[in-house]
Amino acid sequence: MRDIITLDRLEMEAYLRIVSYPKADLEDTRKKLAEMQKLGVKALCFEGPKKIDNVNVLGKGYVGIVVLAKTDLGKAALKIKRTDSGRTSMQHEAEILLKVNKVGVGPKLLGYSQNLLLMELIEGKSFSEWIKNLDDLEDAVVQRVLRQILEQCWKLDKVGVDHGELGNASKHIIVRPNNEVCILDFEAASTQRRVSNVTSICHYLFMRGKISEIVRKKIVNLNASSLLQALRNYKKGPTTSNFKFILEACCLEKFPEKIDQ
Repeated sequence: MRDIITLDRLEMEAYLRIVSYPKADLEDTRKKLAEMQKLGVKALCFEGPKKIDNVNVLGKGYVGIVVLAKTDLGKAALKIKRTDSGRTSMQHEAEILLKVNKVGVGPKLLGYSQNLLLMELIEGKSFSEWIKNLDDLEDAVVQRVLRQILEQCWKLDKVGVDHGELGNASKHIIVRPNNEVCILDFEAASTQRRVSNVTSICHYLFMRGKISEIVRKKIVNLNASSLLQALRNYKKGPTTSNFKFILEACCLEKFPEKIDQ
């Protein structure tokens, strides 16, 4: 059963280390609790697939711990900066989210502070979990999901944001129950690196590893040599036409989602 803990109870030892991870620090926790109040957080719900000292959380990364939060507006995902992250604040990640939200990518940013990032809660399965049920999925459903992933990566390329971790995207792509896709976790994202979202995701989905072997079962006519050439052309010029050539090589061009010119 999940633990729903109001802010006034978060100074308890069991939860102190979650808020002030990896080493419990009462002063740091109190600072973060004050920031939570300003963001409208009422309580934290300790549930999810990850565990820290027997306490469940939604996620654990190099920069922060993600927990389910109850807010004035309902459920949300709250990322709490780790004390050992090396980041002075969550501002950079918040600015990245604002930028990608404008093109319909990523969870919506709901608010942020020095130590916190409040985001839309994305519920569903990681892509690697979702694809395990391949035999129960219609080809058209799989191919539409794949197209969504490629298009979202293309949008990131267009706005100059390199996600940085899509070469192994298992944990960074969520497929909602309605088969809509959301790319998560922009803590390693940059606007300074050369973007490689489309090329990275194509290697992950179609060209190497167990996931690509599973995916190719649903794309019988995938032309690997054509895809490699399309990716080379795209790296030279990430144009709309070159992106369409990638879709064609991946046998995804027959799903005519709108592609902005």
